[in-house]
Amino acid sequence: MTHVNPDPEPERTTGLEPGGGVPPGETPPAESSMPEAGPRETHNPTKGWAKAPLTLILLLVALVAAFFLVYALVLIL
Repeated sequence: MTHVNPDPEPERTTGLEPGGGVPPGETPPAESSMPEAGPRETHNPTKGWAKAPLTLILLLVALVAAFFLVYALVLIL
């Protein structure tokens, strides 16, 4: 990966005075983005549900469904 110098080259930038200043009424050159300006991200958490919480939720749903099924059967009989 190459590093880009964010400073403009005065000899190639239009609108700059010989010392590098900007004359009155002239818009200064835009700065370039620095591709490696931020911190390096080493921890990227996974997306979605983990296996243990999802298993516990499904088990709880199955127990509640079984309870109401047994309760309905007891009422019928």
